[in-house]
Amino acid sequence: MPLSHDHIRTTVETYLARHPHEREQLGGLLDALDRPTDIVSRSTFTGHVTCGAIVVDPLGRVLHVLHLASGKVLAPGGHAEPEDESLAAAALRELYEETGIPPQAVAPWPGYETVPFDVDVHDIDAHPGRGEPGHRHFDLRFLFRLHATTEAPVVLQEEEVGGIEWRPVDRVTSPSLRARLLRLMPETEPQTANASALIYNDRGEYLLHLRDYFPGRIWEPGMWSLLGGGREPQDATLEHTVQRELQEEAGLDIADLTLFGTEYASDDARATVPIAIYAGRWNGDPRELHLTEGVMLAWFAPDDLHRLRIADTTRDLVMRHAASCPANVSSTAPRIGFSSHEECRLASPQGTVLNVVGVHLYLERPDGTVLLGLRHPDSVFAPSTWHALAGHCEQESAITCLIREAREEAGLRIEPQDVELVHVVHHIDKAGDRPRIGLFFRARTWSGEPELREPDKCTQWKFWDPAALPDDLVPYTRVAIEGIRAGRLYSETGWA
Repeated sequence: MPLSHDHIRTTVETYLARHPHEREQLGGLLDALDRPTDIVSRSTFTGHVTCGAIVVDPLGRVLHVLHLASGKVLAPGGHAEPEDESLAAAALRELYEETGIPPQAVAPWPGYETVPFDVDVHDIDAHPGRGEPGHRHFDLRFLFRLHATTEAPVVLQEEEVGGIEWRPVDRVTSPSLRARLLRLMPETEPQTANASALIYNDRGEYLLHLRDYFPGRIWEPGMWSLLGGGREPQDATLEHTVQRELQEEAGLDIADLTLFGTEYASDDARATVPIAIYAGRWNGDPRELHLTEGVMLAWFAPDDLHRLRIADTTRDLVMRHAASCPANVSSTAPRIGFSSHEECRLASPQGTVLNVVGVHLYLERPDGTVLLGLRHPDSVFAPSTWHALAGHCEQESAITCLIREAREEAGLRIEPQDVELVHVVHHIDKAGDRPRIGLFFRARTWSGEPELREPDKCTQWKFWDPAALPDDLVPYTRVAIEGIRAGRLYSETGWA
């Protein structure tokens, strides 16, 4: 027999006891439970219940399936059937039908045996061919762990599912679910625990390491790569990690290494692996080094990389560095930079002045208030002054910088497709100072609430009414906010 309203209401009320702030947004579900119609039936087009299975594997990845009907990548799930004994059982049945993963291969997450982990309300488009008008789904999502010993073969429901994917928590497609999982499992966030060395010479060549061909035993077997490895307990920093790896793998000592950026690769299990990249100059002969791992070391010009068996991420990394550091740079040439993140910069035509690029987050809540942070009293720039969440571009794109800074400074998670440029400020503090370009990006959606992740830089986050901004606000930030509200894309400040 169909699941009773009493069972569903009890389940929903238990969920709301944990999340009372969601009662208003689940008002449509509560109203549907008061009606005599069958809230489980897929023919109840005033809105009906569906059930989803959120499955987390031992690596902290979350199962997604490609639903052919919608073309979307979502968690497994679907409609309840008369034979389902509970909502959680319906979620497990859908998991098995769509992916072949049996109920005994998973276990409820402790504390969520009978309570949904998340409830999502979303609209479904009409399907005239099936005689279905547009309607609403009340999706009750239950959380499960995949047993570490599970080796169940994946058997897709071919008429509904086009494939599966295990995604890191920070790439879960549903923003609300992603935020909730990140709060539950902060340890699953990728932490940078690997470092590699990008070594170049005065001829503009790069030192690459040919790995042994031992499939299944080493990463990227038989491929050209960078020297480096994982952080060990004795390493105080990732720079110490890369220095140690250079010594252990090749007997190479390069004192002057500079952080170039962070790369993201995928391991054999398709998990995201962040790697800190340190760049340094060396003009020696690799044939004289004592190589303890791999086959050989050799110099390669960037134009020769297409002939090598090399990962796309490694090739792109070398090409980006080569674009920022011209070949045939003398080791005695002056090295000018804005921070330790910059290794070098191109010589500029006569009279050219390089501008610093700053990236800023314009985060606006539905009520119109915008996020500002109070800078630390010891800040070199604008101490004890309100400012947008911001940072300088490293060796990265502006949007990549925005996403990184939002996460590092405030714990906010933003997807690239949810970002749009809303204002540019070209400003200078006073005559003779380096000019700056401030790019202000709006995040249309995001997950998480602002947290003080870097209290040495920011002492408070607060949403302000843009019509009543604080007096102690960075001047060009005020200009940008006023420009955004007025619909202007560009402003200038500080110029004569």
